Amino acid sequence: MMMHIDVSSVLRQTLSCELYSNLVTRPTGAAVRTQIEALLADARERSLTVIDFSHVGMIDFSCADEVVAKLLLRYGAAERDPGEAYFLFRGVTDDHWDAIDAVLERHGLALVLETDDGARIVGMVNDGERVAWNKVYELGRTAPADLAVALGSGHDDAARVLNTLHRRRLLMRLEDDYVAVGGLAGARA
Repeated sequence: MMMHIDVSSVLRQTLSCELYSNLVTRPTGAAVRTQIEALLADARERSLTVIDFSHVGMIDFSCADEVVAKLLLRYGAAERDPGEAYFLFRGVTDDHWDAIDAVLERHGLALVLETDDGARIVGMVNDGERVAWNKVYELGRTAPADLAVALGSGHDDAARVLNTLHRRRLLMRLEDDYVAVGGLAGARA
């Protein structure tokens, strides 16, 4: 299942104000996250949710913590019953980046960011994780043996990094293969 959430629309509905497009203050961020969580509550299976900041003017650190970090902490790194939640962040601008980057670093988190050139992982990942994610994104659906060959590494090392990236919800597991969250077909919904 795929869902698209326009954060600006959620913000305007939460504040009942059509002209407001800035995410500022912790209570505002908490209210927006609560509305997003209500939308996610209907997902009963594996889901990919595009969190779209395209129409958000700015986001402060407290809202980034409430909306981005707390969503990732609650859904992005934990097994959810009965489904799995994955996130792709879209429309993040320079006006958003400082606050989002700070909360990713503070909490040791990473996310998949959609850009004009495709997708990339940002945040707290080591070089090996970044290289592996980029290779899976390039290859498409990838088994551990395929990644091992592509990286010139051992099968166990490839399987370990794939599992780590999956636990962090940066890769989606499809049977015995993995797909980069930003590389999923139809992610541009």
